[in-house]
Amino acid sequence: MKRFMPDTVFGRLFGLVVLAVLASHILVFAVFMNLAPGGPSAERPAPQASALRPDRPQPPDARRRPPPPSPLNGMLIGLLIQFIAVTVAAWYGARMLARPIQQMATAAERLGDNLSSPPMKEQGPREARSASRVFNRMQDNIRAQIEARERFLAAVSHDLRTPLTRMKLSIESLTDAGVGERLRSDINEMTTMLDATLSYLRGEALDEAWQRIDIQALVDTVAEDARENGYQVSVSGTAKPIEGLPHALRRCLDNLVDNAVRYGERADLNLIDGPASLVIEVRDAGPGIPENRISHVMEPFVRLEDSRNRNSGGVGLGLSIARDAAHRNRGELSLRNAPGGGLIARVTLPRT
Repeated sequence: MKRFMPDTVFGRLFGLVVLAVLASHILVFAVFMNLAPGGPSAERPAPQASALRPDRPQPPDARRRPPPPSPLNGMLIGLLIQFIAVTVAAWYGARMLARPIQQMATAAERLGDNLSSPPMKEQGPREARSASRVFNRMQDNIRAQIEARERFLAAVSHDLRTPLTRMKLSIESLTDAGVGERLRSDINEMTTMLDATLSYLRGEALDEAWQRIDIQALVDTVAEDARENGYQVSVSGTAKPIEGLPHALRRCLDNLVDNAVRYGERADLNLIDGPASLVIEVRDAGPGIPENRISHVMEPFVRLEDSRNRNSGGVGLGLSIARDAAHRNRGELSLRNAPGGGLIARVTLPRT
């Protein structure tokens, strides 16, 4: 087939339809030739003389001929054969068209979870091979851009830390203790902002592999670590293991718990498990967030001056990092004010 027509989707579908129509006509012709008068099935051997009734004389060369087949029956048989042939051709053609799209969707899903996922196989008709080649080139370009960005961030981090270190050393020689303390506080704040910004831009969980997570143990560990630092954290509910990115999910929960205990005095984690999704709620006892600011508070570097100040150490990236980590686990992060006071951060993770 490939020698007589181009190896494209059009060529394959055209050849498949022509082959199905040709085969159906050949089968219909063979059936009609077999059933037509005078055909191979039309003649039957003459009955033996002993089988002839004596009271009904028969010519010596008499042969019993079956009645000719009905034209309606032949037409129905022909239509049935053509229907079967076209149905088989349509099924195979639809499968041939859908396979490259399914492979592309699977590869795109893998790419969204892990930039280091294996490239697509360049197979199938010409259009599918071309699309796979372009997709693999796009994946290589994205990976190269991420690596270049990480090298740039590492260089910027080095260049910024060097003058900050020199400033710290210069402060020690100041005679005014009050000025030195203010400068030292500003330098520490700049260092904190630099670390948080680099962590946010670096996207450390992009190359993490998917695996089965014991979500119950993970939540208990997050709560236990917070309690060891002197915070009030409780856990309620149970959950079965789930597929996901453990480091990204741990980072998401750490940030939510950190925000809850920093601005809301305590954190209450509640697990709500279901057949389609897993919900993790983190509730605090703080003042909550104004309703007109909830939609903006998860944007990078957005701070609420009423509850967050520079002395608290926040730079407005905690919720942004938590939201991105939830997205990498195919989940969603939403915020809402609790009826009895406080803020509820809700992480919804799909199980399918």
